Amino acid sequence: MSAAEPHINPDAKRAMRSYIQRVATGPEYSKDISFEEARDAMRHILNGTADPVQAGIFLIALRMKRETLDENGGSLQAIIDASDIVTADVDHVVDIADPYDGYTRGLPVSPFLPAVLAACGLRAVSHGAEAVGPKYGATHRKVLRAAAINVDLTPQQAVQQINHPDVGWSYIDQKHICPALHDLIPLRTQIVKRPVITTVEVLIGPVRGKIGTHLMTGYVHKPYPPVYEHLAKLSGFESSVFVRGIEGGVTPSLKQVSKYFEYRHGGAMTEVEIDPGQADVHQDVRAVPLPELEASKEKGDDTAAKFDIDQLANKAALAGLSALEGKEGPARDSLIYSGAIMLTHMGVKKDLKDSAGIIRAAIDSGKALKHFQKNRLH
Repeated sequence: MSAAEPHINPDAKRAMRSYIQRVATGPEYSKDISFEEARDAMRHILNGTADPVQAGIFLIALRMKRETLDENGGSLQAIIDASDIVTADVDHVVDIADPYDGYTRGLPVSPFLPAVLAACGLRAVSHGAEAVGPKYGATHRKVLRAAAINVDLTPQQAVQQINHPDVGWSYIDQKHICPALHDLIPLRTQIVKRPVITTVEVLIGPVRGKIGTHLMTGYVHKPYPPVYEHLAKLSGFESSVFVRGIEGGVTPSLKQVSKYFEYRHGGAMTEVEIDPGQADVHQDVRAVPLPELEASKEKGDDTAAKFDIDQLANKAALAGLSALEGKEGPARDSLIYSGAIMLTHMGVKKDLKDSAGIIRAAIDSGKALKHFQKNRLH
């Protein structure tokens, strides 16, 4: 430890007290903490040595102060330290990291994207959880389960699926990636606001390639791409794509000009402007529209959706399967557009038009559906 690095108090309560005293003193007087201090605080929160009240105060105070890159990075590193991260027996793995709190404004078909990429020669993984605030929307887990996919594979079992050339993709749940982090969902529900965990949990990278791991995630707010770039490089992603997507996901608007940011081989980040027409996508809707849904069966707070999320997930599963069967429409175009972005980023083709052609061929030939079905429960 250098002379400039702060001393980390081995006593959990005293350490947490020190961190809270600094980050929770209001908008004018709050102070930042270091990477190692943020890592230590998150480590105490994960392993239960931090009092739950202290943990909640720390997370909400950090959010209200606004986290620094060091505070985000230290929190992510503590979570990575506590995670079961495995390496596949393939050179490269694409990591599809959609928001863990899911979707509520349209039918998400991105849970089917890893299978589509696998059919195009890119091994892929996605990850998530059953239900996380503040949206408590339709998550990858809910949609894939509705489509009869085994969503409870361990990381080791998921790697076997990714390694298999006829499968090439898998889903891993947070409860298997980092059980200690998953156990914090009730606390996150109690504190309501988005904590630092929401920012960093998508960047764990649960499955790595032997040569490189490549992140695809989304954002809504303009300040996030540089934050994600910093965290992705810290996590060890060789390259990354940050899409300005619908609901912060990996699929851009199907009818408007959008953008994504990317870096390759750990280099500088660049901005890329895109138009759905470049992928021969021509829709008059931004995303797969929501159908009529029944009212929510659960009495949640004002942050929760007012309709049945499980029904939404079931509808999304049907839409995704229809898209893989070749049915034209916004669901199929969503897979084509987001898939083309990743194929272009990975250098499979030089532009979105040619990359979209590969995606269409994988879908129309039935190959993408076969890759998806290989992971279905029997």
